[in-house]
Amino acid sequence: MSSMNQSGYQKILATVPSNEEDLLAAVGHDTDASAQWSSGLCNCCSDAPLCCITCWCPCITFGRIAEAVDDGKTSCIASGGIHALLTYMTGCGWIYSLAYRYKIREQYMLGSSPFQDCLAHFCCERCALCQEYRELQLRDSTLSAAGKKKPGVEVVPVPPKQMTR
Repeated sequence: MSSMNQSGYQKILATVPSNEEDLLAAVGHDTDASAQWSSGLCNCCSDAPLCCITCWCPCITFGRIAEAVDDGKTSCIASGGIHALLTYMTGCGWIYSLAYRYKIREQYMLGSSPFQDCLAHFCCERCALCQEYRELQLRDSTLSAAGKKKPGVEVVPVPPKQMTR
């Protein structure tokens, strides 16, 4: 029986997958399967403080989302400011926030269509922003309620002991 398993492993190792889809298929992951959003689009009031902030100033929530999605490379203030300018000057801030919804969907392989995303941001951007923020909070435990990364635990290396006589 062990020789049978060994030959099976040798066959698997002999055929190295050439692309990502083959690799996922080799380990038994369905490439067509996609995850679902953890909460619905209309579950805004499940987090009352987030709902209030997003309702009156969506640029704050968007800035937090952009900073989290870009792993801190994009400033919360800069992204929120751009969103505010686009929203209050042209009414097209939803297009900017839609780009980040696409990024979240790709990053977590969430199931929905680009049309649904576009419709969600055009018709009810504030609900979409709340949903995205809740998703990031759920999936990335380092994202705190204030939108900042929680400080990690750093271990200070212990210097080696000196030889004593």
